[in-house]
Amino acid sequence: MKMTFPKNPQEVQYFYSPISVLFGIGAISQLGVEAKRLGATKALIVTDKGVVESGLAQDAIEALEAEGIRFMVFDEVEPEPPIRVVDECTKRLKSDQFDIVVGLGGGSVIDTAKAASVLITNDRPISAYFGIDLIEKRGLPKIFIPTTAGTGSEVSRVSIVTDEKEMVKKALFSNFLLADVAIVDPLLTLSMPLTLTADSGIDALVHAIEAYVSKKATRFSDLLALEAIHLIGRSISKAYAKGQDVEARSNMAFASLIAGMAFSSGGLGAVHALAYPLGTEFHLPHGRSNAIMLPHVMEFNLIGNAEKFSDIAKALGEKTEHLSIRESAIRAAEIVKQILNEVSVPFKLKEYDIKQEAIPTLVEGAMKQTRLFAVNPRDLREEDLQEIYQRAW
Repeated sequence: MKMTFPKNPQEVQYFYSPISVLFGIGAISQLGVEAKRLGATKALIVTDKGVVESGLAQDAIEALEAEGIRFMVFDEVEPEPPIRVVDECTKRLKSDQFDIVVGLGGGSVIDTAKAASVLITNDRPISAYFGIDLIEKRGLPKIFIPTTAGTGSEVSRVSIVTDEKEMVKKALFSNFLLADVAIVDPLLTLSMPLTLTADSGIDALVHAIEAYVSKKATRFSDLLALEAIHLIGRSISKAYAKGQDVEARSNMAFASLIAGMAFSSGGLGAVHALAYPLGTEFHLPHGRSNAIMLPHVMEFNLIGNAEKFSDIAKALGEKTEHLSIRESAIRAAEIVKQILNEVSVPFKLKEYDIKQEAIPTLVEGAMKQTRLFAVNPRDLREEDLQEIYQRAW
């Protein structure tokens, strides 16, 4: 039988994921086994001081020791990781001849570990690799273990770092950034404080929603994104209300995982573009910045794909049988606002002491993220950004 191939390469849909994913209660106990399987003898655990002080690193250390794998800890990662931290981590990898990188922490930690793992085998500075598929050589083997349920970085092919000179976030995209093994253990998220539970959970919801309505969405990303939205809708408030609720925490950890896979293939959009300046200019955490902008961008975007926003409302638990597509699409943003209220996340800029006079600066910052506009379901002009920030204020 003669095969028919797509005439347009864009008709081919891509799906990106780590080589292996371990998910479940106690999964971190397999870290040493997986590292040994990858041929590791000496591991650098990349993390931050908060993870170390909380005791979460101890399980990782014990798992490595059980398999006779030597290790050191680099705990200097900062939020929204600056390039200088990535460079320092890379120097540590080179100086002590490690043969595997273990990223243990939130998105900033894992993004740092990703970048450092490839910079050690690629000769040019990190600035040479900002963009899509510019990294030339595979890096060190890497295992990523999230301690939050939100970023999905453990399964994505992107690393986001902050250029402090230009005060802008920049991205590296490459299959060489994908984990050899991602280990997701919901027990590591039980100790997350209320604020982090809310911020990281909404971050995962943003990933799922943006991937689902993206112009680059695929069958793969749609399946994963919609299930993530469903799980977050039924679990985020429970995890916030009762931090030791293992079922809710497991649902959120799994939702974050599959939302990360969804946006790796489907892409992100205007929520992230408008959120980034809130981090660089006002030092708001990434998840909180996304949360603030989410309902306002949804309201702007819904005419671009009302059918999918209607699906989102249904996935979040709305009874849509007696509503028109447009009515249920509008409800999607309203339900998101309700969820934000339940987890005590204000979504007005003035509630964060951001002055109205700062809006032009925010617009200027968002205009540096035009790569995210291309897949957004509605085109964006500079005056649109002004309007969205004004609504958010």
